[in-house]
Amino acid sequence: MNSKKSARVRNLEIGGSAPVRVQTMYDSHIVGVDCDKIVERISLLSNMGCDLIRFSFVSKDDAPAFKEICSRSVMPVVADIHFDYKMALLALDCGADKIRINPGNIGARWKTEEVVRAAKDRGAAIRIGLNTGSLPKGHSGKSAVDLMVDTALSYIDDFESWDFYNTVVSLKSSNIENSLAAARLFSAKADYPFHLGITEAGSAVTSAVRSTWALGTLLKEGIGDTLRISINGSIEDEVIAGVEILRTLGLREDGVRIVACPRCGRHSFDSQAFLARTQNRLLSLKRNITVAVMGCSVNGPGEAKAADFAVTGIGRKVFLYKKGELLMEVDEKDAEKALFEAIENER
Repeated sequence: MNSKKSARVRNLEIGGSAPVRVQTMYDSHIVGVDCDKIVERISLLSNMGCDLIRFSFVSKDDAPAFKEICSRSVMPVVADIHFDYKMALLALDCGADKIRINPGNIGARWKTEEVVRAAKDRGAAIRIGLNTGSLPKGHSGKSAVDLMVDTALSYIDDFESWDFYNTVVSLKSSNIENSLAAARLFSAKADYPFHLGITEAGSAVTSAVRSTWALGTLLKEGIGDTLRISINGSIEDEVIAGVEILRTLGLREDGVRIVACPRCGRHSFDSQAFLARTQNRLLSLKRNITVAVMGCSVNGPGEAKAADFAVTGIGRKVFLYKKGELLMEVDEKDAEKALFEAIENER
C-alpha cells in the first residue's frame, strides 16, 4: 500500500507492507449483555475475514464489559471516543488496543496530550478520525477537503511533538467526491496509515455500490491500509463486503468463494433461503474453495463442474456435487448438513 509508516495494534500491523485490513463496528450496546455471546460473535467475524472490531465507549458503565471483551477477543479491539477525554483514558485502562478520537471534539489541547501519552504508555494505537460534519469552525476560506486534510496534519504535528507515531488517519464524508479528494490529498502530503470508508453510506445495496466505487478506486491507486464498509444492516454483511472488495481487486485471496444464481421463475429449490442460512458459516471456513448454490437444472450442473462443491435443487431433491461429480442426492431438509459434512470430510 502507499504508506511507508505502519501502526501496531496488538499483534496486527497496519500500513507499511502489511495487507489491507478489514474492520467493523459492533452494532449494539454492551452494558448488561452476555459477553460470551459477544466474544463468540467476534470469533465468527474473525473467521469471516475481519481484522479489527470497534466499540462505542460512552460511559463508565461500559468499562466492565469492555474490559472483559478486550481480554478475550481474538482480534484487536478499538474504542470509539467522542467529547470526553476521560472515556479515552478509561478505555485504555480497560485494555483497548486502539482508540479512535477526533482531537477537535476532545476539548483543550492538554486533554488530547494526556490521552496520547496514556496510549503511548500502554502501547496502544490512535486513529485520528475526522468527518466533514465535525471540522473546526471559522475557516470559511478553505474547502471542506482542504480543511479536513490541514486539520489532520496539524493533529499529527501535535502527536509527533509528544513523541507518538502509532497513528492511523481517516478522513470521511458521505459525499464520495470529497472522500476521494481528501484521501488523495492527505496521501500526497503524509505517509501515515490511512483508513478508508464512506460514512453514512446507507443500506446493504447502496453502501456496497458507493463503497465499492470509492474504496475500489482508491485501493487501485495504492491508497488505503484499512477499510470499513458502513452498512445500515448487519456487521457480518460489512465484513463480507469488505473482504469481497479486496478479493475482487486481488488484494486478498484466501477464504471460501461463493457462486450463486439469482432466483427466477424456474427455481424449484429455494437457493436464496439456503444461501441466507449458510453464507456466514461458509465464509467462516478457513478453506480456499469455491461453493456454488444453484436453484434449478439450467445453471446448476454447469456451475457444479467449475466449483469444488455445488448444491443444485431440482424439485424436492438436492444434488450435491464435488469437483463436478455427483456426490449424493438428498432431501432438501438435509442439504445443509450434507454440504458441510462433505466439506469437512475433504480435509
